[in-house]
Amino acid sequence: MNIFRLTGDLSHLIAILILIQKIWKSRSCEGISGRSQMLFAMVFVTRYLDLFTHYVSFYNTLMKVFYLGSSFGVLWLMWHKFKATYDRNNDTLRVELLVVPCVVLALLVNHEFSVLEIMWTFSIYLEAVAIMPQLFMLSRTGNAETITAHYLFALGLYRALYIFNWFYRYQTESFFDPIATVAGVVQTVLYADFFYLYITRVLRSNRQFEMGA
Repeated sequence: MNIFRLTGDLSHLIAILILIQKIWKSRSCEGISGRSQMLFAMVFVTRYLDLFTHYVSFYNTLMKVFYLGSSFGVLWLMWHKFKATYDRNNDTLRVELLVVPCVVLALLVNHEFSVLEIMWTFSIYLEAVAIMPQLFMLSRTGNAETITAHYLFALGLYRALYIFNWFYRYQTESFFDPIATVAGVVQTVLYADFFYLYITRVLRSNRQFEMGA
């Protein structure tokens, strides 16, 4: 495992912990898209169907269990424990417009036409666009809590670091996965505008607050 993969996984882990901490501490899921979280749960379920059939390492298994458990945990917090704070009125992007094209693409463009491989490919395509309901929700509300912005930034950083991971593996191992790489680039591009707003507004406002304090 190289440094880019490790730091990418760490950034992903931090993003999820930030989200859970935000919901639990504030006792509210305001500003969080339940539709995006549902899509991320679908990503992990379809990607890790081999959890009990294909062992890679303890680290790999631990991360799979964490991603699955945390994604369903977040949905439980949003749709059950704190469901009264969930903003359904602004979380309205039609997820079928994202899921159906990913299904079709996975059936047409994959490494191998088998159930596990198609499910894995579907998860790669879906992860690339799963954040769109969240970004759409932010565009409708016009603002985001700082903690939510930190979550999105850490999540976007995870995908950006994975691009460096694939580049490093190509240079050192001659390994190249066009499906994962293209999907990762698309996902990072979707975050590009948010990265700019995060750096110019969130970080700047935090710096001005600290100076004023």
